[in-house]
Amino acid sequence: MKFHLWDVNLKIRFIGETLFNLFYWMYFPFITVYFAKSLGNHTAGILMTIPPVISILGSMVGGDLADKLGRRPIMLVGAFFQTIMFAIFAFSSSHWVNYLAFIGISFGKALYRPASDAMVADLVPETERRQVFATFITGNNIGAVLGPAFGAFFFFHYKSALLWTCSIILFVYSIIIYLKIHESIPNTQKKVNKISVTIKEQIRGYGIIFRDKIFVLYILAGVFSTITIMQLDLYLAIYVTNYVPSQPLLNLNNWSFILKSTEVLGWILGLNGLLFVFCVLPVTKWLKGWNDRDVFILSSILAGFGMFAVGLTTNIRLLFVLTIIFTLGEIIRSPVTNNFVSSYAPENARGQYMAASSLQFTIGRFFAPITVFVSAWLPPIAVFSVILLCAFISIILYNKLFKVYKPIK
Repeated sequence: MKFHLWDVNLKIRFIGETLFNLFYWMYFPFITVYFAKSLGNHTAGILMTIPPVISILGSMVGGDLADKLGRRPIMLVGAFFQTIMFAIFAFSSSHWVNYLAFIGISFGKALYRPASDAMVADLVPETERRQVFATFITGNNIGAVLGPAFGAFFFFHYKSALLWTCSIILFVYSIIIYLKIHESIPNTQKKVNKISVTIKEQIRGYGIIFRDKIFVLYILAGVFSTITIMQLDLYLAIYVTNYVPSQPLLNLNNWSFILKSTEVLGWILGLNGLLFVFCVLPVTKWLKGWNDRDVFILSSILAGFGMFAVGLTTNIRLLFVLTIIFTLGEIIRSPVTNNFVSSYAPENARGQYMAASSLQFTIGRFFAPITVFVSAWLPPIAVFSVILLCAFISIILYNKLFKVYKPIK
């Protein structure tokens, strides 16, 4: 689906979210370092376990309200709430107030996301959803690649100015949402706008979702897939820095371009980010004719075997090739996750299902560090075997999922 054919809602959101994500990634990667310096490593380590929990709460509340009150008002509340929190963070000189502001930013972002994803599902035909979701992922990853490079300078030298800029961009974006973005909730849901929203109702709504055996199977498969994919920032980073020796990347006559282990890791992370920026759209288009089952399984195969093969070599050229392989596994999966939920969820519960789907990433991120923990007793090849096992489990679960669930073609 070409950009000029998109609904105006999607065009505005893509531009606004891409711009904001660029500034968001200028500060987010360094926030733990900031609190560690100001509050101490131990305290910061404990405090940084709270934002993911707050994000789950915000996502659940945002998904439920998006189904009851509409996508537009929840997106507006989420964006404006982040605006206020960024302004407080920029203005305050208290580290504890800054931490509370950061918690608020996490909550506002989580509140916004399910409504945003549900709006894509509302406005885009099912056959085109993967491509549109892939475009939004590309916009986000442009920020994820460029943001840290700029943020390494601006966050530590002009933190207040950077945070004020984030606040101003979100304030302008909030106004544009209010003036230009129209509601997309299906007509069948408009009658629920008058329903009083209570915590009890939300619990009942999510209780129905988590009794949905097919959807629970989907989340479990996603958890094991996420554990595999998350190793790029976890055990793979430890393996490269501890076991990959300094070696030349290029040899020209008497000149050599030598990379240290930490530099090899930096190149791997950079290659991963660049592949996301440049390959999400063409790869998604290439796999357009594939069904969700085959894409999920291919993703787990590429990610699992790519990660496992890393443990068989310390040659940097081979490591770069393997990075391409396991990154492709992550790339092809990303747009399909939202596409599956969009197709599977009832129209009157899309927001809640989008929020519930995010649990696979949260739970996966929670368990993924276990590889680092067991690496104290196991050799590298054994740890990479555990990672491969997680990929196999996800393949089995996805295969079982699509034996039970038969999508309507």
